[in-house]
Amino acid sequence: MKTAKPFCLALIQAGLLWTCAASAEPIVVQHTEGVVHGFLSLRSPEGNLLADGDLIQTAEGDRVTSRLVFHFKDGSLQDETFVFSQRGHFQLISDHLVQKGPAFESPLDMLIDVASGHVTVRHKNDVGKEEVEDEHMDLPPDLANGLIITLLKNVRQDALPSGVSFVAATPKPRLVKIRISVAGTDSFSIAGSARKATHYVLKVDIGGVAGWIAPLIGKQPPDSHVWILEGEAPAFVRSQAPMSTKGPLWQTDLVSPVWPREK
Repeated sequence: MKTAKPFCLALIQAGLLWTCAASAEPIVVQHTEGVVHGFLSLRSPEGNLLADGDLIQTAEGDRVTSRLVFHFKDGSLQDETFVFSQRGHFQLISDHLVQKGPAFESPLDMLIDVASGHVTVRHKNDVGKEEVEDEHMDLPPDLANGLIITLLKNVRQDALPSGVSFVAATPKPRLVKIRISVAGTDSFSIAGSARKATHYVLKVDIGGVAGWIAPLIGKQPPDSHVWILEGEAPAFVRSQAPMSTKGPLWQTDLVSPVWPREK
């Protein structure tokens, strides 16, 4: 019995190398992205406010640069900048993710360069020593790091892709699939006006032997949830997703400016 845990972990490490080669086509552009500055809040599963966020996006031709930053009340930071093209299909060009502070189990700095297939992850090990994982990976055209929300605004419910590819920092970079399904629609309101948002469920597919053994030893990541307002101009409304491999489901919401009351 003493060898069971190392054996299971070995299977998971081997399985993480697996990725589903089928259905690696990038998502077709239905709605082009442009200049955006959105305001966000981040809350714990208990509803406590953890951080405020900004999504700042610019576009030049068919090339879009997005930066999503969360400033935590405890001084932590999540800062992700991703660049993608939208010429017919959405295609990631680069992604740079930085996480640091007590909100995360360990600092992380991951850089993905799709053209070269170069992925670099800087992190600290269990004893606090900084390590660098430098990998060359065959990155598929449907790579979705940073792009999940954009892609969900462009999918068709009657023709959902079976999944999209994603580089997970575990902390060693691994290529996995994220399976997409629709859980239905949920109601919300804007200034008292009733609306409905499509509820998408995202499941990480580790694949291989690790796929069926991971849930048995608590290694299967939790499902993420995203709500999109459909229509001629689809919009992100809410998400519940972990920001790190061992993190809880944190809730991200769009927020509006709050003005001081007039005296």
